[in-house]
Amino acid sequence: MQKEWTNNSVTLDPPKLWEDRHFFKDKHSAEIFLGAMDTTFLLAYAVGLYISGILGDRFNLRKVLALGMCSSAIMVFMFGTVSKWIGVYNIWYYGIFMALNGLFQSTGWPCVVAVMGNWFGKSSRGIVFGIWSANASVGNIIGALQVAAVLDYGYEYAMLVPAVVLFAFGILIYFCLIPSPDEIGLPLPDNDQAIRARTSGL
Repeated sequence: MQKEWTNNSVTLDPPKLWEDRHFFKDKHSAEIFLGAMDTTFLLAYAVGLYISGILGDRFNLRKVLALGMCSSAIMVFMFGTVSKWIGVYNIWYYGIFMALNGLFQSTGWPCVVAVMGNWFGKSSRGIVFGIWSANASVGNIIGALQVAAVLDYGYEYAMLVPAVVLFAFGILIYFCLIPSPDEIGLPLPDNDQAIRARTSGL
C-alpha cells in the first residue's frame, strides 16, 4: 500500500510515470493520513455506541445487529476494494466511508451484550461473559491470518475477504439469532431466584 500511495521509491522496475493516485509525497504524509483514518473511525465508533444502545432498546436486537454487520461489511468493501477497482483515490472518500464503518460497526457491542444478558441471569453471567469476551482476541488473530493469506494479491483483497465474511455472518444473524428466550416460549432467567438458591446455604 505504501508503495502505491507514496512517491518515495528511488527506482522503478519497469520505469513508469507516477500516477495521480500517489497523493502522498512521502511516507510521513501517508502515516498522518492513516492516523487520521484511525481517529475518524474511533470517534464515529464512540458516538455510534451511544446511538446503537438506544436503537437496540427500541427495536429488535436481531435486526439492528444484522443491519449493522451487513452495512459495516459494505463500508469496508467500498473503502478498500471498490476504491481500488474503479481508481478512486480521494481523502474525503476514505474519510466518509471510514466514519460510516465506525457508526455501523458500533452496533455490535451494545446489541450483543443485551442479547447475552437476556439469555443468562446474574448467577452465571460472570463466567459466560468472561468466556464470550475472548472473541475479541480470537477474532483479531483470525482476522490477521485471513488478511495475511490474501495480501499478496493486493490490499483490496485484504478488505474484500473480511467484508464478505462479515456480510455472510450478518445474514446468518438475521435468520438465526434469537434475541431473547421468551421469543420461543422459554422463561427469562430468574436472577433473584437463582441467586437466593445459591446463597441460601451460606
